[in-house]
Amino acid sequence: MSGGVDSSVVVYELARQGLHPDCFYIKIGPEEKEEWDCSSEEDLEMATAVAHRYGCRLEVVDCHREYWDNVTRYTMDKVKAGFTPNPDVMCNRLIKFGAFHEKRGHDYDLIATGHYAQTEIIDGKKWLTTSPDPVKDQTDFLAQIYDWQLEKAFFPIGHYMKDEVRAIAEREHLVNARRKDSQGICFLGKINYNEYIERYLGDNPGDVIELETGRRIGAHKGLWFHTIGQRKGLGFGGGPWFVVKKDVERNILYVSHGYDPQTAYKQDFPVHDFHFLTIPELPERITFKIRHTPEWHEATVEKIADRSYIIHSKEKIHGVAPGQFCVVYDEAHHRCYGSGEITI
Repeated sequence: MSGGVDSSVVVYELARQGLHPDCFYIKIGPEEKEEWDCSSEEDLEMATAVAHRYGCRLEVVDCHREYWDNVTRYTMDKVKAGFTPNPDVMCNRLIKFGAFHEKRGHDYDLIATGHYAQTEIIDGKKWLTTSPDPVKDQTDFLAQIYDWQLEKAFFPIGHYMKDEVRAIAEREHLVNARRKDSQGICFLGKINYNEYIERYLGDNPGDVIELETGRRIGAHKGLWFHTIGQRKGLGFGGGPWFVVKKDVERNILYVSHGYDPQTAYKQDFPVHDFHFLTIPELPERITFKIRHTPEWHEATVEKIADRSYIIHSKEKIHGVAPGQFCVVYDEAHHRCYGSGEITI
């Protein structure tokens, strides 16, 4: 339980079936600055109130150190190498279904969360399947969990639309019914992502070069503050400018001028180390997404090595960046096959 409306409605959904689940509040985030910790007093008070209302035991599980050793280190290593990581993806795999399982979850057959996702048994196998709410669907954040974690995963609100969950919370007069959803990386709270990066990696100034002309147009504070496809926050005159390439060895950020330049798009790109959720193979025709958006893209798949593929998108995709996870679904974008890291 996070103290938010989604996990609170999960407890309600189970309680109305006569169940009294053990509830756990996971503390995560770097320990150095307490204000970075998403386990605020208000969150815990909300979780405590809901658990008490439905006669459930609530326990706080401290995963600070595990988050730093796994998720934060993964994030810093990736951005330092010029990649675009996804900490929330690794948090599910390594913390919410990982470190938590080692500390408390091994005693349970099922672990319920407030994710907008579903599971289905199809041809005798358990699949991760999408939520009917395309905006809130979170299967992309779950596509790296291990098969044994999927076996235990249970998503009691995954069949609802977000407004339905809100309506249930208000109807049942839950204390957090009108509480805003958290945004961004969970443990950062009000801390800006770039401040988070700067805290651990500092600055590393370098040149910003226009790709087409080789003209220097300014300087950057560090490649890790920018991602491929970025348009906002660059601070250069005469724009718009788009980030299209990073040269990590020479510490150069390449940008392109204009509105949605062709250099910001890709139609074919490789993925490696593909992580399979249910079966160890991909169909020829798929749908996919590379970021948390409501849209899926159609594509065909070309296998080039064990767990390595080239994705041939039907349309050009904006902002394809190395380090992103390409999440693969069936043609109906219903069953999730897993995800692999993009390499360019």
